[in-house]
Amino acid sequence: MAHPGEEQEWVEARVESWVETYKKSMLTPVVLRAVAERQPVTVASVAAAVAASTGWQITERSLYRTLKRLQDSGLLHSAEVDVPRTGAKRKEISLTGLGAQFLAGITASLVEFPVPESGGAGAKRSVPE
Repeated sequence: MAHPGEEQEWVEARVESWVETYKKSMLTPVVLRAVAERQPVTVASVAAAVAASTGWQITERSLYRTLKRLQDSGLLHSAEVDVPRTGAKRKEISLTGLGAQFLAGITASLVEFPVPESGGAGAKRSVPE
């Protein structure tokens, strides 16, 4: 029988591998939710929201690619706006109607189930079906 520390390391490695494999596809609903909750929002605010809600450290390049893909798909809209006092331009991102429908569809497809007692009483987790 494996040592409990070895089992924990094995589980942590499998979880990390799973997250790394599926992070790109999971990033879409996370970004859409971050934008929906704070819109209009800057790219920096989206990055902070993703890190705060998931603990993931994503590269700026990865975030910009994801935002561009979502904008090209019609799920997000961006606009250049003047920054108060400086007059510089800043990009602000908003969810489109299509994006709101898409996010609602993803959210409706999530299954919630209670976390086992060792994970905290009454806590819930969402997972895709």
